[in-house]
Amino acid sequence: MSETITLGGGCFWCLEAVFLDVEGVLSVESGYSNGAVHNPTYEQVCTGDTGHAEVVKVEFDPERISLREILEIFFVIHDPTTLNRQGNDVGTQYRSGIYTHTDDQARVAREVIAELEGSRIHRSPVVTEVAPVANYWRAEDYHQRYFENHPNQGYCAFVVAPKLEKFRKTFAARRRRA
Repeated sequence: MSETITLGGGCFWCLEAVFLDVEGVLSVESGYSNGAVHNPTYEQVCTGDTGHAEVVKVEFDPERISLREILEIFFVIHDPTTLNRQGNDVGTQYRSGIYTHTDDQARVAREVIAELEGSRIHRSPVVTEVAPVANYWRAEDYHQRYFENHPNQGYCAFVVAPKLEKFRKTFAARRRRA
């Protein structure tokens, strides 16, 4: 039986590229979550006026990879200490968020955040929000598997590719087998 978690950590192209490469992940879908507008467009979300975060909905097999491991990867591939920003991407749509589908997921997310803060890996506090997933909408087709389809596009080459490489080096044992 699979499980689903929805994660926001900046541009969804970065998160999608990484989680598609994780062993035990069954599917990844880019979308928009936890905003107020019904079925928003990318252009609407980019204004910051909808309240949505760019997210990926990650379906995984908990017998092959745990939620805790998914979250450990998540916290390595983005900066959870910058409010409403990842690198040059600025706005509420780029916020760090864990959008849970069950109470147990919320508990695990809060535990992992507490452990991360206790480790003092980061100089600044973790600002990742933990909230139930709400008002989720799938992003337009051209956003799905974006890095896979456009690896030489500027943003992909200079932002997405380094994050994917960081995942591959840090979590080599968690990489999907060909």
